[in-house]
Amino acid sequence: MRDSAAPRGLGWLGFFGRPFHENSLTGRVVMSQAPLSVTTLFTACLVLAFFPEVFDSPLFVAFLVSQLVIMSLCFLVPWDRMPYTSFLLIPLLDFVSIGLGREGGQDSLTGLSLLAAFPVIWLCASGYYPQTSRWLSFVGPLAIIWVPLFIRGDVSGPSLAKAMLIPLMMLGIGISVSVLTQSMMRQQRTLEEKDLQLQAGLEKSMRQEALLNTILETVHVGVLAVDADGHDILMNRKQRANHTLATPPDIEDPNESQLLVFAADRTTMVPVGDRPVRRAVLGQTFTDNLVFLGAGTAQRAISTSARAMKDPDGNFAGSVIVFSDVTDLVDALAAKDDFVSSVSHEFRTPLTSILGYVELLLSDGPDEEQRQPLEIVKRNSERLLTLVSDLLASRNGQLLMKPNAVDVADLVRASISAAQPRADATGVVLETDVPARLEGRVDGARISQVLDNLVSNAIKYSPDGGNVAVSLTREDGFLKCTVSDTGMGMTPADQAEVFTKFFRTSNVRRTAIPGVGLGLPISKAIVEAHGGTIDVESKLGQGTTFTFRVPV
Repeated sequence: MRDSAAPRGLGWLGFFGRPFHENSLTGRVVMSQAPLSVTTLFTACLVLAFFPEVFDSPLFVAFLVSQLVIMSLCFLVPWDRMPYTSFLLIPLLDFVSIGLGREGGQDSLTGLSLLAAFPVIWLCASGYYPQTSRWLSFVGPLAIIWVPLFIRGDVSGPSLAKAMLIPLMMLGIGISVSVLTQSMMRQQRTLEEKDLQLQAGLEKSMRQEALLNTILETVHVGVLAVDADGHDILMNRKQRANHTLATPPDIEDPNESQLLVFAADRTTMVPVGDRPVRRAVLGQTFTDNLVFLGAGTAQRAISTSARAMKDPDGNFAGSVIVFSDVTDLVDALAAKDDFVSSVSHEFRTPLTSILGYVELLLSDGPDEEQRQPLEIVKRNSERLLTLVSDLLASRNGQLLMKPNAVDVADLVRASISAAQPRADATGVVLETDVPARLEGRVDGARISQVLDNLVSNAIKYSPDGGNVAVSLTREDGFLKCTVSDTGMGMTPADQAEVFTKFFRTSNVRRTAIPGVGLGLPISKAIVEAHGGTIDVESKLGQGTTFTFRVPV
């Protein structure tokens, strides 16, 4: 029998205190028979009190005894070991028993035929054989009334028709109960299917949650998720360690403004509004924002990135902030800068001496054969000394500028002229778009250095020939110079690093093109020292364009 079937509709009360569907099959059979048995008991009491003579009828006594036997069968028969729907014999036996009671007590009690409603409801509410149950809901009550008539021989049209009302009523009850039962069964199946889907979805969500938690607890980066109001909704193990690191020793549960969050100098506290978590709560998106957490020897360098979360309507719903410990990288970069600074200092002294002696030799008036190699030594020594000075200046974050009125157009033409022999040797065509004169207040030597670097790179990174175009214009109070080539080009990742010291693109590293990766960083430092900007646009295999702007 199905869990919610057999004798499904008669008992919402528990059997021995349990819900109907949680009882055994025997329990459910007993509960389904119980209403008729209880009604029979009350009927016997009424008859005993007001119509004791009815007990003289063998048929009425047979009715009572049969009801007792039927209830005993409900208890004693092992229904779970019987053929599955064999319990439906009980309501069929009830029809016979009710027929005996009606025939034996009809002179004293009216309405005994209505007891047929109990087996009718049981049959139709069971959910099994719905068509047969509906027919039985009419035929059973009709047999209760007609069979005695046929036995007595009182078979006439009026006597048969007079008994039709109760079977028709039972048929209506049976159809109604059957329809309701079928509808409930369909709803139950739907609910069971949805329940299975919900359970599957819940299990999947739990597995995904467990996987996410495992990943978050495993990764060596701090992860913090906050809602739109700034409340923490997720924090992994590493981030809890970061939070502990930033907690002042004298404050047990600090707020955001009390955490030890320092700027790049490691001593200046970052204002609350500029701290990574606060910026993320305001909906800002950022990448590689460097801060220092903690104080003293335990202080760590942390690179922070944040991405906003959106709800289905596109409204801000919070942010996820990632904290990456980059202390080792920062220390390595600092060590590299210290090494460059130390080596540069070591180079400067001998170079200065070389230049001094070369100038002394040149001042003695050597002949032409001796002067030429001395000039070469001087020029290259000066170039190397300038490079060393630039390394030191960029290491210290400053370059000394000596601006004065300069014809920048003439600087561009001089740079093009100096690069022409190399361009001819590699098959590169140099093109210029420069006005006859364009003055600006700049450090002429430094701007020439920038132009030489950009034009030299454009030729160098066009190994198979091509075009290099240089243009100079005045735009909104700025001098704008553009150097474009049709050479190797760069990937977006290379463009993001192109102004980093000692960086060389992946394409260049696979070739024999010489270089140390200092020209562009120094050029950027020179342009920024003038209060200007320098940008790059490139497509791999299609060429590169550098544009710098400096105030007039």
